[in-house]
Amino acid sequence: MAILIFFVVHWYLSLFVQTFFLHRYAAHKMFTMNPLWEKAFYLLTYIAQGSSFLSPRAYAILHRMHHAFSDTEQDPHSPHFSNNAFTMMWKTKEIYNNVLNNRIEPEQRFEGNYPYWPALEKFGDTYLSRVSWGVGYVLFYIAFATQWWMYLLLPIHFLMGPVHGAIVNWSGHKYGYQNFDNNDKSRNSLFFDFLTGGELFQNNHHKLPNRVNFGVKWWEVDPTWPVIWTLNKLNIIRLKEAKTVKAKAAV
Repeated sequence: MAILIFFVVHWYLSLFVQTFFLHRYAAHKMFTMNPLWEKAFYLLTYIAQGSSFLSPRAYAILHRMHHAFSDTEQDPHSPHFSNNAFTMMWKTKEIYNNVLNNRIEPEQRFEGNYPYWPALEKFGDTYLSRVSWGVGYVLFYIAFATQWWMYLLLPIHFLMGPVHGAIVNWSGHKYGYQNFDNNDKSRNSLFFDFLTGGELFQNNHHKLPNRVNFGVKWWEVDPTWPVIWTLNKLNIIRLKEAKTVKAKAAV
């Protein structure tokens, strides 16, 4: 039972920071927060993602590229230019590492207006950090696993951030229905997106990239939206005025 609880908590906590902090805040700035809360959520992102920590700066740049070049050859992670999800994410990894380590210079329109904590980003990308988190996951499983098959969950812990990204980017641009014609292949893959925190409402998001609630139809439930609404009411974040814009306006 402890293993399953740990897996579910890690899955949803990592998922939350990816959709809330990396996606909706770092890439799109759908809301604002003061520097203290920004540092707190930055640290939470590092803890939640652990061995698969993703740089908010690099994530924001790649995601803005994704909106600008959606489902073209310049898209960092379109499933329509890769044979499978693994090759798609390997391509994404190469672009991510080039951006992270300043080996390429992104277009100026993709830069700026994202949180940046150089010391934490640098440490989070070290082998010391990534391996230490991985060892911690293994030790927890050794202490609490009661069945051999539970150890098969460990690779997901090691790569939790990229696993979420692979699911969203592959499924969200291949399977499901469309509410809007966005001149790309974005889809809404689930009616109630409890597995990826609203991230699989890709068609809605590409039409309305600054809309904080990814659900559009009354029956499309974005599970992250009530959390964001609550944080706004508690004055931890401040929502911006909703705008209806085209997807490419996100960049």
